[in-house]
Amino acid sequence: MTVSVHNPDQYMASLRQIIAQGRKRIGLLVGAGAPAGIFPPGSDKPLIPAVAGLTDMVMEALNADYGNALDAVRAELDTPNIETILSRVRSLAGVIGKTKVHDLDGEGYKRLSEAICEQIGTIVNRPLHEGASPYTEFVTWISGTGREHPVEIFTTNYDLLFEQALERARVPFFDGFSGASEPFFDPSTVASNDLPARWTRLWKLHGSLGWAANVRGEVVRTGRANATHLVFPEHLKYDQTQKAPYAALFDRLRAFLMTPDTLLVATGFSFADAHISARIDECLAANPSASVFAFQFKPLDQEIHARDIAGRRANMSLYSPDKAMINGIAAPWMPGDPPTRDWGAIRATYWGIDEKSGTAQFQLGRFDRLARFFASSRAAQHFPHAAPVAAPVAEAVESAPQADGIAPATATV
Repeated sequence: MTVSVHNPDQYMASLRQIIAQGRKRIGLLVGAGAPAGIFPPGSDKPLIPAVAGLTDMVMEALNADYGNALDAVRAELDTPNIETILSRVRSLAGVIGKTKVHDLDGEGYKRLSEAICEQIGTIVNRPLHEGASPYTEFVTWISGTGREHPVEIFTTNYDLLFEQALERARVPFFDGFSGASEPFFDPSTVASNDLPARWTRLWKLHGSLGWAANVRGEVVRTGRANATHLVFPEHLKYDQTQKAPYAALFDRLRAFLMTPDTLLVATGFSFADAHISARIDECLAANPSASVFAFQFKPLDQEIHARDIAGRRANMSLYSPDKAMINGIAAPWMPGDPPTRDWGAIRATYWGIDEKSGTAQFQLGRFDRLARFFASSRAAQHFPHAAPVAAPVAEAVESAPQADGIAPATATV
């Protein structure tokens, strides 16, 4: 009997070379799972909670004033989280007028929407702790080599953690806004590539803390840590993303993926956002030379949305702790013989023992491990010898599929 397996050493050796050279056009897609996986020194709580934790915190804070309405709205939703709740609240604010629904009229739901955004802003407005962090390590990788193309960071998060890390390292970046007293969004500069490659591009696809509408209805950056102009992946977003700045930012994502020989690395992103996932799917179909490497936190069988795209598009590779989907083929991981005598220390950056299960797993689905892998990519590949973690055993193995120029891995047991 023969089965397919994927050798992580083959794929990570190739990726390590790509990200170290500075010649390829590389983008990062960073979702809510990224800051949720970071624990500040001395704390057992994540720096910023994921969607479920954020929902509980916002609901608790608003229970005294809006408990009845929030309970009723949650009961009506198939998936009641902060994103779907805010979308429903905004919908009610826009259509019911003076009619009361769950004890609130349209104006009441407008105030509730503002209160939800205010609470979100309070919770996600966290300072990046001093010293090393995954954000500073990604910035170290960005600034550590000369580049032919700028690194483009696309994120659905509204926190200011990347901004803080870039500013601390004095790495210039452009987020689409220009000006000083009331920075305004400049879509023409977003669409162009006139800025030097050393300027990182930071695109906040769902909006950001500090964004607000001025008296003319234009989105400006206020410098205040509120959260009045956020977009969520429900029906309202499909309307709002047709307006500046969201239309320009989504067009930028499309332009990036339609450029020949580009690589988008996804981390902390579940692909449950239908709007972004559809854009990625369309671009991968139209541009076979573009690639997406998605590093996922959950086992492959649980990554339903990501599997849906990777199963159709050979230029999307999906890396989970237990398995990978490469060239549309899902198969378990199985390291082979180390490529070099000193490869053990390099393998330890992406492969190791999971503390909970006690099994050897691929570990770059964790944002902190992926950041460290990127930051250490330019280090010399000659380390003191370290024994590699034992590989899982299979009855028989056939060649792993070839992906993105990586040689197929062959093993026999």
